[in-house]
Amino acid sequence: MPGGLLPIAHDRPVTALVPANAGKREPHLDDGDVPVGVEPPPAGDFDLIHARLLLTHVPGVLDGNKQLIKDLSIADARKLIADGTIAGGMIPKVETCIYALEHGVEGVVILDGKVEHAVLLELLTDHGVGTLIHR
Repeated sequence: MPGGLLPIAHDRPVTALVPANAGKREPHLDDGDVPVGVEPPPAGDFDLIHARLLLTHVPGVLDGNKQLIKDLSIADARKLIADGTIAGGMIPKVETCIYALEHGVEGVVILDGKVEHAVLLELLTDHGVGTLIHR
C-alpha cells in the first residue's frame, strides 16, 4: 500500500513509526527515533490514517510511580512534560506523537516493540499494551 500503510482490522490503516536505530542493540535509543517520527508523511497520508504506533523500547508513558498511563490527551501530555513526569528520551517520543495528532492523525500509541506480539496485543485486544495519546 502507498505510504507504508498496513491494512489491519476492517481495512483501518495503521502506520508503525520505528526508531531509526531499531535493532542496533544500543543501551538506549537517545533521540534516534525523532527523525523518523517527525518526517512529513507522503502527500495525502494523514487523510487515511486513523492510528499510528510508535514502537520504542519502553512500555509507554509512565506516571510518577512508574505505572503505565493508558490514555493521554495532548493537553495532559504537555502538562506531564511541564511538571517533569515526562522527561529525557520520552519528550521527543511524546512530541512526535503530538506532531502527528496536530497533523490529522486521530491517535498514536507508544508501545514497547521488544514485547512479543506487542502490535497484535495493542490492535486486537480491548486493554492494549501501550499509551494512547489523542487530541
